[in-house]
Amino acid sequence: MTDLPPVTCYHASNGARLYRLPAVVFPPGFVGYSYVVLEAGVPTLIDTGSGFGRSTDDLLAGLAALRDDFGERLRVTDIERILITHGHVDHFGGLAHLLEATGGARVGVHPLDKRVLTNYEERVVVATRNLTIYLRRAGVREERLAGLLEMYGFSKKHVRSIQVDLLLEEGTALDGMQFYHVPGHCSGQVAILIGDILLSADHILPRTSPHLAAESITHYTGVGHYRESLHKIARLPGIRLTLGGHEEPIDDVYARIATLQERLTLKQERILDILRSAPQPLSISDISKALYIDKHGFDVLLALQEAGAHVEYLYDRGYLAIANLSEFEQDDHAALLYTVL
Repeated sequence: MTDLPPVTCYHASNGARLYRLPAVVFPPGFVGYSYVVLEAGVPTLIDTGSGFGRSTDDLLAGLAALRDDFGERLRVTDIERILITHGHVDHFGGLAHLLEATGGARVGVHPLDKRVLTNYEERVVVATRNLTIYLRRAGVREERLAGLLEMYGFSKKHVRSIQVDLLLEEGTALDGMQFYHVPGHCSGQVAILIGDILLSADHILPRTSPHLAAESITHYTGVGHYRESLHKIARLPGIRLTLGGHEEPIDDVYARIATLQERLTLKQERILDILRSAPQPLSISDISKALYIDKHGFDVLLALQEAGAHVEYLYDRGYLAIANLSEFEQDDHAALLYTVL
């Protein structure tokens, strides 16, 4: 059984108290964080875990610890507002459970992720179809396609649609919380500035470069949007501490942003080197295998999406060309083959 980090309290410069609540969002031990914000309007919960396995039990235990270990006079029914940082299951999958536990808190999310919550079943169908088209164009063989799509849908079957009450638009200020739209990892990803503390969710993490997928799968994702979003946060002055949806706090977010930008550039240079050294044009699947060696299971799907995000970025900016345009024109299922211009 995974040992969770302790519930931790952070004090923002505007007087708000932020409690970080850990939960195992996916077995066997993938830990994510939700946050309770006090003294910033009504008691607010930010993100709800996955609702998968023990995730909700961990989160409710964390809420109980605020009363038992920190002396806060807070019960789960006192939570009046739940804000979702972005529409990925490990951050909103537990929403239905938490709405029931709170007795009906108001729900907020960015407009670009609203349909993920309100029309969830529709969103899964559309996203799966887009992913199927993408994987075929990436060069994935038909005999592997079904397995990858099954892995994609494994964690999505327990979630249902939920009503949204608040839209977290760019520039919105809500009880001392300021919201910034930072797409790339997810279409409707928001970062939340509370005093001198930034809640970055999955936009900026201390050790991991957040997963990026091609915008041809989902609008407003991809490398270009992610780079622009990093620039947006880098221009915000006075961020003392950054708390993400996973991993440890970040003391110097500006240095971390510079490192993430550098990693993106190095990965793109690596892709160009792979293509230059290849004896023939390559598909995204070929590039993914060369870029991410020894990936298995669900990681294969993540690698295909990530490689495609970088290929898309390079192609859109004129570094790459399609080498088999005539074949693609004649066959809707033909894999795109790329070469360096």
